[in-house]
Amino acid sequence: MDLLPVEVNPEMLNKFRDKSGVSSQIKYIDVLSLEPDYLKAFPKAVHALMFAFSPTPKHEEFRNKQTEDKQLDSKVFFVKQTFENSSVIVAMIHTIANNKDSVSFGENSSLKNFIDAAGDASPDERGKLLEKNEALLSDFKSAAEGFVRQEGGDHCNVTVLVEVNGHLYEIDGQIDRPIDHGPLSDKSFLENAGQVCKQYTEQAKDEVRFSAVALVKDA
Repeated sequence: MDLLPVEVNPEMLNKFRDKSGVSSQIKYIDVLSLEPDYLKAFPKAVHALMFAFSPTPKHEEFRNKQTEDKQLDSKVFFVKQTFENSSVIVAMIHTIANNKDSVSFGENSSLKNFIDAAGDASPDERGKLLEKNEALLSDFKSAAEGFVRQEGGDHCNVTVLVEVNGHLYEIDGQIDRPIDHGPLSDKSFLENAGQVCKQYTEQAKDEVRFSAVALVKDA
């Protein structure tokens, strides 16, 4: 099932949350700045951060160096992007699947069914399973109506920052493996994740455009 390129937009992500059977106890909200004072004062506890940016050759070189000699922690749920325009759905899967202890699901949730079915598969196999999962893709396409990026818009990478076993991981289905950024510091999760995202904005200060969306408890 073909997908169209969509915006990383909290309203769309929350619609997909509802359609795919994820509890409304969690929600996606905008992060409007990566400045330390803003992140420190952020009003909600963050469980994951989606960071969308237009990649440059400097970004690719920077990422390649970070993935060298890194091994995949088996606790990290990682899906490779195996088909076009799947970056946003893969990113949302990464935010939820790596926070299962903080999320509840409705009966016959299409997202939970995918996560359970793909649990023992390799990252590439998970991508192929997603390609064939008509229920989940249909829910995504329905939620994405009205949020399609204008044709000819910039190519966009969507990476996800999550905590797994006390470490900060960067997960992007377009690279070979997640990047382990090491143990979280005593700052908030969002401050830790924001420091990683700032590294990307600083690689090409005059070129990079970005948006960031946080997964938070709606309480």
